[in-house]
This record gives sequence, C-alpha cells and structure tokens, in this order.
Amino acid sequence: MPLDYQRLREIRHELHRRPELSGDEAATARRIAELSAELGADEVVCGLGGEGVAAVVRGSACAGPTILLRAELDALPIPDRSGADYAGDVDGVGHMCGHDGHMTMLLGAMNHLAGEKEKLRGRMVCLFQPAEETAQGARSVLEDPAFAPLRPDYAFALHNLPGFPLNSLILRKGVFASASRGLKVFLHGETSHAGHPEDGRSPASAVSALIDGLQGLPALVTPLERAALVTVIHAQLGEVAFGTTPGEAVVMATLRAHHDAEVKRLCEDAQRLATATASAWALEYEVEWVEVFPSSINNDRSVEQLETLAKELGLEVVRPTNPFPWSEDFGYILNAFPGALFGLGSGVGHPQLHSSRYDFPDELLETGVRLWSSLIRRLLATP
Repeated sequence: MPLDYQRLREIRHELHRRPELSGDEAATARRIAELSAELGADEVVCGLGGEGVAAVVRGSACAGPTILLRAELDALPIPDRSGADYAGDVDGVGHMCGHDGHMTMLLGAMNHLAGEKEKLRGRMVCLFQPAEETAQGARSVLEDPAFAPLRPDYAFALHNLPGFPLNSLILRKGVFASASRGLKVFLHGETSHAGHPEDGRSPASAVSALIDGLQGLPALVTPLERAALVTVIHAQLGEVAFGTTPGEAVVMATLRAHHDAEVKRLCEDAQRLATATASAWALEYEVEWVEVFPSSINNDRSVEQLETLAKELGLEVVRPTNPFPWSEDFGYILNAFPGALFGLGSGVGHPQLHSSRYDFPDELLETGVRLWSSLIRRLLATP
C-alpha cells in the first residue's frame, strides 16, 4: 500500500534530525537501505562509492530500459537554526540544502511504483548518492565495479530551489549548473624576528597580490557574453605571534564558469599567477585542486519529456535564460548517460540553500513523489 504523506513527512523529519557530513553517511545509508527494503525494493545494493545505496524496482511486464533517479545522502557543516521541532541534533551539522527531502521523495516514488510492477517494464534504480557536497560521490559511484550491473539508459536528478514559485519546475536545455574547482595556494618563505623583517621572506605582499590577481582573472579569461567567477574564500598568513615576521601563508578560492573549457582556462591562468607571484617575492609554493565539479549538461530530449510531464501534472515551468552559478556533481553522471538535472521551486521567499535558517518545505513531498512516479510510468510503461 502506498505511503501516505503524513508518513513521508515523518521520514523526512527523522532524516533531518540526524544529519551526516559528506563521506560519513553510514547511519543515513543504513536507514535508507532499511526503508528501501521495507517499502518494496526488489534489490538493495549498499556501499556504492563509499556509503551509497541503490534500491532497484523491476518491472514485471517485459524487458526494457533502466532509469536512474538520484538523491543525496549528505548534509552540510552548517548549524541548524531553522527553529523546527525536528531540528538536527548534531552540533554544527545540518540538512541545510534539502537532501533529506530529496531522499524522502525518492522513497515515496519507489514505494508507489513497487505496487505497479505488472504495468512496468525495465528497471527503476533509486540512487542515494554520498558526498555530493564535496564533488566526490558521483564519480566514486561511477568508478565502483558494483555499479556496472546498474548502469542506466537515462538518469535524472532534481534539486529544490528557493526563489522560485512553490512546486514550479525549473527546466533548461544544455548547461543547467556551472563547473567549478577549489584552489589552494600554499606559500613558503622564511620567518624572522618582527623587528628584523629584512632577515626573513614574508609572504604578506604575495598574499595581497594573489588575492587581487585571482579576483581579476575572469575579466581576462572570458568573453563579454559569457560568465566566470573567482571567489576568494579563505586566506591565512603566519600565526598570532607579534614578535615574528610570518613565513607561511595559504590562499583559497573557488573558480567557476558555465563551461568546463572556461574553468580549465581559469585554472591554467591561476596556476601561472601563483607561479609568477611566488617568484616575484622569492617564495616556494604549491598548488592543490579540490572539489572538482563538471558542468551539468542536460540532454534536450530528456528536458522535453519533463516539459510534457509538467503540462500533464499542471505544474508551472520556469525556463532560466542562463545556467545557475552553483555546481552539482550530478554532472559526472550526465557526462556518462543522457538525462537531466532540474529544479523544483521551494518558494519565492523561502530561505536560501546553505542558510542556517533553511528547512526543506514539506509541501514539496507530494509534488516530488507525483513527479518521479509519473516520469517512471511514462518511460517504463508497457508499450
């Protein structure tokens, strides 16, 4: 019997109450595996790419395609100040991006479709992916040998998006979410007494020059009709020691653009800037790249299918002119299989993603279940 929406809300609140960070989602994964088996999955595969879980529902009508639907397991290192009575009970960690809601919608759709197997062909694979926030999860799942038997013909994922009308579908052909990379530049000089800075090699001036240079890179790399962005997110110079001229420093930034090729050029120019800056102040240096997200590029036909579905369900469609500036590691999956990443509006005035006041709106659960269930019925219906 399909879950009622009160039970779905209870599941969402349970997941919200116990958030876990990227790569450390063991308890969440165990609970998802338990719920998947309880709610009708024919097969549950655990340990994919770390803590990932895949719940499979097989149509009994005849052979057919495999459709993958993805939700995310991980939470964020952000305190939960939503004020909800089910607020997270882990200090400094919270589901402030809505992954608890994404998981719950997928569980609800799986439960609905498990009761309709005789009308379906092929397979529905519900992937509960680890480590989305750090860009490690999707790639790790794809590289896991245990994923090979589950390889889909099409793959879809949604993300709730504050700032858009509640229950609207945000659809875009081509690039939906931007590519990005995290940059760390470590500068090594030599400490000296603060009264004799001439005896050391301080990276202070290099840090200032590097910050200014990084923030100016987009104007040199991208044409006027395109967009790129460099955000300096952290810098540290020496230690708090008033008698010491510093000898070590680090500057961190996020580089992003709509297209992978432009991010690649940004990174090459940032590398050259780091080299030139370190050389100018006689410093040694190291560059490290982290959290590499590719562009999330949608398949045109998959977006058209979602547009048709929205019309059938009476959902408003919003078509952004430009790709979103944030990144999503579902881009790795879209590089491997045709499909689409799209948005589900969570309210014009709703607190933004990654805000400590954010909470996934329960009103979206029913829409998400209807949407996923209808998409699977459309794609796996018996001819």
